[in-house]
Amino acid sequence: MLQRISILFLLNLLFITTVIAQDATPNYLELGITQNKTGNYADALRNFSIEIEKNIANPNPVSFYNRGFAKYNLKDFRGAILDFDKAIELKPTYFEAFIARGQSYSMQDNHKVAMNDYNEAIRLNPLEATAYFSRGISKMKLQNFRGGLSDFNKSLELNPEYAPGLASRGESKVKLGDYKGSLEDFDKAITINPKRANYYSSRAYSKLKLGEFATALKDYAEAIKLSPDNPDDYYFSGFCKTQLENFRGENGEKGALEDFSRSLELNPMKVEAYYGRGFSKSKIGDQRGAIEDYTKAAETGNNENAKILYDGKMSKNLLDDLRNGVQDKIKMAEFTSERAEIYFNRGSAKAKSGDQKQAMDDYNKAISLNPIYAEAYFLRGVAKSSLGDQRNAIQDCSNAIKLNPKYAEAYYVRGIIKLALSDNTGCLDLSKSGELGYNPAYQVIRDHCN
Repeated sequence: MLQRISILFLLNLLFITTVIAQDATPNYLELGITQNKTGNYADALRNFSIEIEKNIANPNPVSFYNRGFAKYNLKDFRGAILDFDKAIELKPTYFEAFIARGQSYSMQDNHKVAMNDYNEAIRLNPLEATAYFSRGISKMKLQNFRGGLSDFNKSLELNPEYAPGLASRGESKVKLGDYKGSLEDFDKAITINPKRANYYSSRAYSKLKLGEFATALKDYAEAIKLSPDNPDDYYFSGFCKTQLENFRGENGEKGALEDFSRSLELNPMKVEAYYGRGFSKSKIGDQRGAIEDYTKAAETGNNENAKILYDGKMSKNLLDDLRNGVQDKIKMAEFTSERAEIYFNRGSAKAKSGDQKQAMDDYNKAISLNPIYAEAYFLRGVAKSSLGDQRNAIQDCSNAIKLNPKYAEAYYVRGIIKLALSDNTGCLDLSKSGELGYNPAYQVIRDHCN
C-alpha cells in the first residue's frame, strides 16, 4: 500500500513538473508583440522568427504580420512585404496586412501598387480610418490632391482627433491653394500634438503664403526649437526675414544671412539658400559675396560628382569587422589529420595583416582539405571582394550559404557586393541577414534600399 502511494505521489510530481516545464516555455509570439510595442524591433523580429520556425507545419498569419511590422520599423520594406504577402496568403481577409503592405509599398514610392492594397482593405473593412488616411497619402504623392482631400475627410469622419490626418488634410488644402482653410487643420493638429515640428512648419508656410511673415516666423522658430536640423525651416525663416528687411539680425535675433548660412550647413546643395544669401549680401552692400553665392546657385545641381553612389562600403574597416566577427564566433575545432582549420586560421591572420593574396592560398588549401568548410568559402569571398573580384566573391558567399543557410554574415556581404554592382536583389540578401540576427544589415537597408 505504501509502495502504491509512493508511486502515485511520484506520478503526480512528474505531472506537476511537466506542467510547470510547459508553462515555463516562452511564448515567442507574445514576447515579440510586447517588444514591438516598446520599439525593440530587432529582438521582436528574432522572437517572431523562432515562433515561425517552431510552427512551420501550421503557420500562423499573425506571426508573419508582426514580423513584417518589425521589419517595416527597421526600414526593411522589401522584407516586410514578403512577410505581409505570407500573412495574406494564409488569411485573405487580413485587412490590417493589406494596409501594412500598402504602407511598405508607399515607403518605396510604389504608390500605384500601394493603392490596390488600400482599396482591398477598404473593401474588407470600410470603417477602418487608417486605410483611407494611407490611401490619401498615396494620392497626394501621385499629385491627386482632390482625391487625397476626399480620403482625409473620410478618415477624419471615422477618427476626428487623429493629428496626422488633420495635418495631411491641411497639406492637401495647401496644394489646392486653400491656405486659410489649411490653418484650421494645422491649428487643431498642434493642439492635439504640440511637439511635432512639421505641424508648425506647415502652418508657418500657409501664413507665409498669406503674407503673414511675422507670425510665420514664430512658427518656424518653434519648429527649429523642436527639430533643429531641418534646412528647409531655416531657409523659409530666412525668406520671411528678407520680407521684413531683417538681413543682418536685430535685437539679439539672427537675421536672414545667418538663417540661409545655417540652411546651407545642413544641406550644401540647397540652391535657393545660396540665392537667398546672395540676395541678402547684395542688400547689405557685399556685392562680391553676393556674386559668389549667385554663381554657386547657378552651378549647384549641375555637378555629376554630387550624386551619391553606393561606393566605399567594402572598406578595410568593414572587412576587418566582418572577419573579426566571424573569428569571434568560431570555437577552436578539434585538431584533425587534414589540418584544414590550420590553413583557415592562418589565412584569417594574413587577411587581417592586409595580405589578401596569401590569405587566398590558405583558404584554397583549407577548402581542398574540407570541401564543406562554410567559413572558408565566406572569408575567401571577402578576400576576393577586397581584391576587386566581385563576381567570384558573390559565388563564394553563395557556396557558404548553401552549406549553412543561416549564415547571416554571408548574406550581408553578398548583399552589399550586389548593391555595389547595381543589383538591387542585394536588398533581399540584407533583409535575410537582418532576419537571421545580423543587425548592421538594417543600417545599409535604411541608407540604400529605400
